[in-house]
Amino acid sequence: MSTVTIQRGTWTSRVFLAAASVVVGVLAFMPVWGEAGTQRKMIELFTLIAVAQMWNLLAGFAGLVSVGQQAFVGLGAYAMVAFINVQGLDLYLSVPLSAVAVAVISVPIAFVAFRLRGSYFAIGTWVIAEVVSLVILQQNSLGAGNGVSIDVKGSDLETRQNVTYWLALVVGAGAVLLAYLILRSRLGLQMQAIRDNEGGAKGLGANIYRTRFIVWVVAAFWTGLAGAVFYLANLRVQPKDSFSVANWVAPIVVIVVIGGIGTIEGPIIGALLYYFLRDYFKEYETWYLIGSGVAAVLAALYMQPGLWGLVKRRFGIDLFPIRRRLVRSAE
Repeated sequence: MSTVTIQRGTWTSRVFLAAASVVVGVLAFMPVWGEAGTQRKMIELFTLIAVAQMWNLLAGFAGLVSVGQQAFVGLGAYAMVAFINVQGLDLYLSVPLSAVAVAVISVPIAFVAFRLRGSYFAIGTWVIAEVVSLVILQQNSLGAGNGVSIDVKGSDLETRQNVTYWLALVVGAGAVLLAYLILRSRLGLQMQAIRDNEGGAKGLGANIYRTRFIVWVVAAFWTGLAGAVFYLANLRVQPKDSFSVANWVAPIVVIVVIGGIGTIEGPIIGALLYYFLRDYFKEYETWYLIGSGVAAVLAALYMQPGLWGLVKRRFGIDLFPIRRRLVRSAE
């Protein structure tokens, strides 16, 4: 006689969880043993992981291919500027408040964007992002298109650098954890069902609009949080940088496609690979961008779903198990 049990995790995933916890713990103490320059590099890496993970949550799991996520990065940065420079709020309190503001703004944006489907949705989000950037450019209190420096008078330099680093670590590691928890929930199951077969998911009772709306707002919140932390480290916000497709969407797409779209592991691998290779080939930036674009196209055509897909098919490893498994055991 045998019994059937439901398992969510595997031995490999449990070992990885323990190892990842140790790594995060070590990274948390980087202000003690690391240099300021290393901290700044890690802040950028954590930001890339967070924004890529949120874009992957939309495109890879919910079927919403957005080309306008730079709008939320820029809004997070400028909302922080408004709270600090205009309203005079606390430097660090302004970061989560900026993310909340971005989430609120994403609601009316969703009402417009969700009227579009497929490629029209992708192009529409790009147009909406451009409109948002033009609105910001008209605000004199936010620099009126000339860029603005964040007012950090009275704050201790070392404390600011350390706190900003810790916020970035929370943003990066938190994005992975948030994606994992969502995908293990009922919401995550509905997302993937809608992505795979919208009509079938609707027939089984999934609320397509509500599911995508929730994921959209969550992704906007975390992307805005990442944008606020990134520009808090830079101390200056430029509209051409913060609302740039080339600075945000293009690298994110390359990261996710090469790493593995529709996986949690993919954006992490892709971000690490993209960041370190870009740093290594910094003297050949133009050729590196061309090469990364070609690599993304080849990965999309011949290496689906990315590097992690190859590893998973070859070794059967699942570091972030999001599906239930029926295991039969003999008594």
